[in-house]
Amino acid sequence: MLFFMNKFPAHRILHVCLLLMLLLAVSCKTQRSIIKEPLKSEGEKFLIDKMADAEFKYTYFNARCNVTLIDDKKNSTELRGQLRIQKDSIIWISLSPALGIEAARLMVTNDSIRFINRIDKTFFEGDISLVNNYFLTTIDFDILQALITGNDIEGYEDGNFRASIDAMQYRLTATNRVKQKKYLKQKDTPNVLVQNIWLNPNNFKIMSLNIKEFGEENKRLQAFYDDFETINGQMVPASINFELQGGKKINLKIKYSRIELDILQTFPFKIPDNYTEMK
Repeated sequence: MLFFMNKFPAHRILHVCLLLMLLLAVSCKTQRSIIKEPLKSEGEKFLIDKMADAEFKYTYFNARCNVTLIDDKKNSTELRGQLRIQKDSIIWISLSPALGIEAARLMVTNDSIRFINRIDKTFFEGDISLVNNYFLTTIDFDILQALITGNDIEGYEDGNFRASIDAMQYRLTATNRVKQKKYLKQKDTPNVLVQNIWLNPNNFKIMSLNIKEFGEENKRLQAFYDDFETINGQMVPASINFELQGGKKINLKIKYSRIELDILQTFPFKIPDNYTEMK
């Protein structure tokens, strides 16, 4: 998975875009729940079903976003942008510095990545396998889509989860979660994930998770979800904090605003003729 990197491109904006590939107006905020009563132990199937019922459903997702990247040397980069998703098909991101002029655009599909760096007038366009080879890892569209929306990963087996109670939240733990065969392409090398998910016991929304590839003990991603908003009757996390550990520790914070669900979106992406392909 791309969020487990050992080296990064020099340009800071490209750095943010690659992390967002992992992967990367506030109203009706839901207050953080205070749990006063002891939790009742529940089984894995009960919690998995409740988690599925609680996830927000959408065909199109659109939001403004503020992105803050803090690297291992505590250097901070702040960008503003727009995120659009057509579920299970396209993730589209436009990023700009404070002046508001677009600096980069990224589009990810199930099998391709396209990227424009307007500052350097360069672009990348290719199969996901090219990026896999560069980073010696694998990218999974479903994982990225789940991480940036706060839903569980679709298309992955859930029979290996075990349920427990941890810090007044429900915890689901899987040591070998794999993609269902029907979602694998012939050339795919299946990810084997080690994953923990913590659920709010009142509404069964995902509050935090950690995830790593099996056998990669020093490479881990943690995600924390907060500031839930009610959009079209559904709870959507407006703040996401990613902590990435893989030789270097990286922190990536995303704050959504003006969230819209199920409004038809466009995903413009045109590479200017005078741009140079990145090698």
